[in-house]
Amino acid sequence: MTATRPALPRSLVQAMARGGRGRCPRCGQARLFARWLKPVDHCPACGQDWRGHCADDFPPYIAILVTGHVMAPVLIALGLETTLSAPVMMALCLVPTAGLVLGLLPVAKGAVIALQWWLGLHGFATAPGRDLVEK
Repeated sequence: MTATRPALPRSLVQAMARGGRGRCPRCGQARLFARWLKPVDHCPACGQDWRGHCADDFPPYIAILVTGHVMAPVLIALGLETTLSAPVMMALCLVPTAGLVLGLLPVAKGAVIALQWWLGLHGFATAPGRDLVEK
């Protein structure tokens, strides 16, 4: 019986999409995160070591930037089209804003980890395509 080898992503976009979905960017088969934002040490499917990533503050910046661009028009429209007071508007927008930021954090972190892996940054010594030889 021959073991099938996980398919490497064909492009950076495919690797980042896998990471954004919380899957291993290398094989796309196993989960990338052991908990909400904690990546697994090694992929159980392909053996990729994920301890070398250094996402730091970039995923929160992405999540905040996207949330701001989504929620700013909502706040402006509420301010121009309604007679709600500012505290009421903030209370109405707090839940969707927090939900959007918290929902985007794992997506952004998975995509950033995939980007770092693809480019061979930080603890990832080789970019994909150069690691085709089994160790």
